[in-house]
This record gives sequence, C-alpha cells and structure tokens, in this order.
Amino acid sequence: MLRSTTTVRVRYAETDAMGITYHGNYLPWLEMARVNLLDEIGLPYRKIEELGVFMPVLEVQMKYLKPTRFDDEVQVHLLIKEKPLLRLSIDYELRRGDDIIMRATTWHAFMNAKGEPIRPPEIWKEKMREVFAKKS
Repeated sequence: MLRSTTTVRVRYAETDAMGITYHGNYLPWLEMARVNLLDEIGLPYRKIEELGVFMPVLEVQMKYLKPTRFDDEVQVHLLIKEKPLLRLSIDYELRRGDDIIMRATTWHAFMNAKGEPIRPPEIWKEKMREVFAKKS
C-alpha cells in the first residue's frame, strides 16, 4: 500500500451561494494529492510528462458525505492499495478533523502525446517496485 496526505484550505472562491464548497472544486484537490504523492516518492509528474507519458483520469467516483465551508481545513488521504501495472486506481478519503466529508476513487491509464494507450515507462515500474517493496 502507498499512502499520502495533503492538506487543503477551502478558499472563498470555492464556495457557492449557499456558502458550501461547490462540488466540482473537489476534483482539483484530488489532483493536488496525486501530484503531492508523486513528489513524495521522488517521481514528479513533470518528469513523467517529459518522457512523453501522460496519466489521464479515465473515471471518477465521488460520494459527498458532509459539506465544507470557507476556511475549513481538509485532509485529503490518498491510498494506492496495489502496485499499479497498466492501470492505476487511487482511493481518497477527505476529512475535516474526525469527520469524513467525502470518499472518491479515480482510475488512470498511461498514454502517449497522441492519446494512445501505452505501457508505463520503465522509471515508473522501477519506482513502484521500490516503493511497494518498502511498504510490504
């Protein structure tokens, strides 16, 4: 398993007329957590893209449990349960203190600049072997 936590603070611009976080604003928080995880393991997303490899989101599942409001501090807990091969599945749990406010899953694939599916680059496979060996 591979885990990471990223903290975000709800900005005023992310809230709607009811004063709660607009539902679409959670997606950038998930992206921030993914980018942060790759930085933490020493494989920045920028480095992957420089190889001509992209990891688009294929599918998103989100379940909103409680609202957040301006200035709330939210922890985005990210979990990759299994060493990714051709596809990557990431689970998220967003918390405000002890409250779980949302659960989500994203699925990703590896693609080249033309949008064609490809195998992950060797640097990705090596890093996943290394990281998952340490976590075992």
